Amino acid sequence: MTIPLVVGIDGSEPSLEALDWAANEAVRHKVPLHLVHAVAPGQDASDLVAAASERVRKNAPTVRLSSEVLHDDAASALVSTGRNAFALVLGSRGLGDLAGMLLGSVSLAVAGRADCPVIVVRGKAEHRDARFGSVVVGVEDGEGSGTAVQFAFREAHVRRCRLVAVHAWCAPFEAASEAPPPSPYAFGAHHRAPAQVLDDALRGPAEQYRDAAPVSRRVVERPARQALLEAASGADLLVVGARRRRGHFGLQLGLINHAVLHHAPCPIAVVPQI
Repeated sequence: MTIPLVVGIDGSEPSLEALDWAANEAVRHKVPLHLVHAVAPGQDASDLVAAASERVRKNAPTVRLSSEVLHDDAASALVSTGRNAFALVLGSRGLGDLAGMLLGSVSLAVAGRADCPVIVVRGKAEHRDARFGSVVVGVEDGEGSGTAVQFAFREAHVRRCRLVAVHAWCAPFEAASEAPPPSPYAFGAHHRAPAQVLDDALRGPAEQYRDAAPVSRRVVERPARQALLEAASGADLLVVGARRRRGHFGLQLGLINHAVLHHAPCPIAVVPQI
């Protein structure tokens, strides 16, 4: 049995945008789509779920569709459902979030706790409708990007679009002084040259997706937040990795993840590192 792509719905406009995006994503990957709506006990959500289901059948009639109403808070319901999901898709804000919030509280909570990839659908229509033909993935030095890179390759493959891999780095303090560094990169023994970081991260997935379009590699000397947001300005999807912290339950999102979740101009996928 194929595990479904799960989308959270609540009737808000961002929720409808996420629903449309998720339906298209389910078609791309040929997976079922499962609608989840969380309500307090005793509330009737049948009309909302019926309307959402009809919207999917109209826009993506080939999708295998199911739905579920859970009597729990939205974040907990989605995290629980996501334990057996291809991915979770959410709108950038919900009905209960305050106007002017950059990112809704439920979306942020789910992105920080889910076991599966979480896609927050945001940005203008041209970014949501795959008009740019580009998927961007952030690659960090270390083991935190492996699953995210694999996810990004798969997304670029099913979309038949180009993949842009971005690695941002900043020279150590010593390298910024007037004295020339002893080597091209004044890193410690555990660090690698920026170009090597990309080579190592892309090698395995590139072998798996040999028929995919060539990968565009960008090594940028600037803060990662800035580099990723700039690259995402011309992308249909931004992919970033997230690692667990030992001794904590779920994902503990770092500053870069928070920044791109709040400010990305396109849908963003947060992929937990296995």
